[in-house]
Amino acid sequence: MKTPKHPTLIRRFLQARQKQLQAKSPVLAASLVTIRRACGNPNCRCARGQLHAAWVITRKSGKKGWTYMVPVEERGRLRQLTQEYRQYVRGRAVLSKRHAQILALVDQLAEQRTEVWPPAEKLPPKP
Repeated sequence: MKTPKHPTLIRRFLQARQKQLQAKSPVLAASLVTIRRACGNPNCRCARGQLHAAWVITRKSGKKGWTYMVPVEERGRLRQLTQEYRQYVRGRAVLSKRHAQILALVDQLAEQRTEVWPPAEKLPPKP
């Protein structure tokens, strides 16, 4: 997607992105994943390679990662919350990239409007 160059179009673009980022519902800054592991019982099917599956939420708090088991009845709701968060993060990344492009456009405009004084022909010769 190209960044518009006209100020009115830039404003519309930013307003549209802002609406996308506004919270429609709560978000959960975490990941919902399935892990597979063995229980340790030597007679269990997992000892033969058919590992047990469990749904967990993983998130970071500071530098430490945390994992929480997810009850079956909560999976759908938590899946929605984590998807909303991923959409927010993607939208924020797009907005950040566009802001850099818009600042580059503003710098170009400033450079085009900048007048150099005194003019080069009026400067004393360099020794």
